[in-house]
Amino acid sequence: MKPEYDLASMKSRPNPFAKQLKQEVSLPLGIEVIEYFREKAQEKGISYQELINLYLQDCVVSNRELSFWSRL
Repeated sequence: MKPEYDLASMKSRPNPFAKQLKQEVSLPLGIEVIEYFREKAQEKGISYQELINLYLQDCVVSNRELSFWSRL
């Protein structure tokens, strides 16, 4: 191993794992939504955040159409 490397002379290349990266976001979710996913996640042995991510990924892959309803 060299004691120093000249990073300016190195060629750049795209990150092969870029599609696997996640971005942390903050979402205001209803308490009942969080409780639902926490219960389901505990049954599966994963975190509720990961379960929500998996569910949303499934929506993207299956191109699921959203249905909106009002609580009024």
